[in-house]
This record gives sequence, C-alpha cells and structure tokens, in this order.
Amino acid sequence: MNTAEHDEFLHDEPRHEAPGIEFIVEEVDFELADAAELTSWIERIAAVHEHEIVQLTYIFCSDEYLHQVNVEYLDHDTYTDVITFDNSDTSDVIEGDIFISVERIRENAQQLGVTFRDELHRVMIHGVLHLLGYADKDLLSQTAMRKKEDDCLLLRTF
Repeated sequence: MNTAEHDEFLHDEPRHEAPGIEFIVEEVDFELADAAELTSWIERIAAVHEHEIVQLTYIFCSDEYLHQVNVEYLDHDTYTDVITFDNSDTSDVIEGDIFISVERIRENAQQLGVTFRDELHRVMIHGVLHLLGYADKDLLSQTAMRKKEDDCLLLRTF
C-alpha cells in the first residue's frame, strides 16, 4: 500500500510527528506515550541495520479498521495485530506504513502476561523489522524474528 492508497483511511485525527516518523490515531481512543523517545529508539534500530528512515507512518487503529485494511489490500479476512506496507524503492531506506490494532495489542498483552507498553513496542519494532527485510512466514523465521524483537527491546533507554 502506498501513501495515496491509504490516505482514504487517514482523517484529521491526533498526530505526533518527528523527522521521518509520523504517528496517527484512527478510530480508537489512544494516546501514544513517549513519542520522542520511541522515535529515537526506532531511528537507532534503523541505523544499526544501516538504513535511513525516509518516511515511516504508524497508524494506531481499532480491530475493525485494521480488519478492513486486511480485507481490502491483502484479501485476508482475518483480524491481526499489525500490518506493514513497504513503500520503498531501494533496500537501504525505510519508507512504509505500519498499521497497529490497539485493541489487539491490549488483548495480546493480557494473554501473554506482559505490559501493554512492552507489547506495543514489540509490535512497533516488529513492523520495522519487516521493513528491514526480516520475515516470519515459517517457524524458523518466526523464532529469528522474536529474537530480533527481544534484542531491539533491550536497546530501549526509556
């Protein structure tokens, strides 16, 4: 999905911007804490992987909103916690959109026995890892992805 395609989903909702990274809230009661710190952390992760963030948009939304995106753009009639769209033309830059269901994150955190904050950050960096080229289609790649997520979470300083 490119920016023009997902513009129809984006309205005049609360936004928090930093250079290259934008946080948007759609159809859900949510306020992102630590936006500046999250931006720095995400930029560090990209730099460690020798990538520059050109444009990264996080869209925090409801389960139904993300389900609609999943059906319309991926032809998947399922609920999920995160969907990542890579809009980059080159392999050394990050340019993409990461849709996150806040409701699903709350539910997953409760089921996993972790804090909402930790699960949110894990899913946020999960999307970035996809934009860095990591996959999670089979058990081996899922295990490697989880390890990378854990490594990235350890780099938080806030």
